[in-house]
Amino acid sequence: MARSERSESDVMADLSLHEHVSGQISRLCDVAGLTGHREGAAELIGLLLGAAGENRIGVLSSWPSGVSDDTTPVEFSVAFDTNGKYAVRVLGETVGTFPEWHFLDSVADRLRLATDRFEAIRDLFLAGERQGEFRIWYSLIFRPDTPARLKVYLNPQVSGPSRAVDLVVEGMRRLGIERACAPVLASALTRGTLDRFSFFALDLDGTAQARVKLYVTHEAAEVADVVRAASLVAGIDPMRIQEFCAILGGGYGPFQGRPLISSYSFVGGDDDRPSSYGLYLPIRSYVPDDEVARARVLAVLAQYDMNSAILDESIAAVSARPLRAGVGLIPHISLRLGASGSGITVYLSSEAYSVMPPRGRSVLGLVSSAQ
Repeated sequence: MARSERSESDVMADLSLHEHVSGQISRLCDVAGLTGHREGAAELIGLLLGAAGENRIGVLSSWPSGVSDDTTPVEFSVAFDTNGKYAVRVLGETVGTFPEWHFLDSVADRLRLATDRFEAIRDLFLAGERQGEFRIWYSLIFRPDTPARLKVYLNPQVSGPSRAVDLVVEGMRRLGIERACAPVLASALTRGTLDRFSFFALDLDGTAQARVKLYVTHEAAEVADVVRAASLVAGIDPMRIQEFCAILGGGYGPFQGRPLISSYSFVGGDDDRPSSYGLYLPIRSYVPDDEVARARVLAVLAQYDMNSAILDESIAAVSARPLRAGVGLIPHISLRLGASGSGITVYLSSEAYSVMPPRGRSVLGLVSSAQ
């Protein structure tokens, strides 16, 4: 076959992981009006991937990552803010490189990181033998007219489930938000082992809006469970959460597939309770394919009067496959509510290694079973 006649899949197979995801993030930056970040974003992803970036796509890595369903160590997201602006983010894990925090050290000067809070708690999450799924994940955040920023995700389960609460409570104490411990536990961890701390995150910038974020996973939750968790934040309208779950998840629960996740954001002055709440819904578990996922996301964007064209442009920036051909290109959606800003975030999988097959549709076009 002549080179000009090679299929798109053949051409894609020649790409390295770094080349593949760099193209995706560059196109996403164009969609979101962030052309000034294109080159820097690709360079930063290269540093994040390290040696794993040289792997051919379509070939499973020797270092699988829990960041995505197909073990690709990156995931993209586009944040739709109610002020009409957008942010592009890359969640990633450094795999095949040790120590796992080498990337943080390598970009500290370049990104002018403020690491004092991280240093205050790093021994809690990065010392000793790892028992959980990961030690540290990173989020690169690109916004208009703002330098690239970095957020780190630490794993409360890193020393085992029995120590997770103690690690989080001690981390909150060291960061000066210990008075919020009891309210968080009373609002979000009410169902025994069905509720658990899943991430302890920090923004590594020196701004007044730099956040400490706590994430709680809710297995088999009803909407009432996340409404109760959200009630810790003042001014949250429970109807927003109920509608979000009903539209995207197809009902009010229990959500027996991948679990709902709550997050609490603390900024300067939030000593005894968080000022913002986030809800993450793993839509890929509750739809048969990405065509249905797209339709549900469009409905939510319309509800908040957000630009739906950006959704389709963002999807096209990362994948050219038919949406009916798989499920998980749109893995989850989040709703952000509170004093530090509200909005919707759409997550997008790179699908560098594989595409998850679709599930059968019922005669009504609804998902036949949650997975």
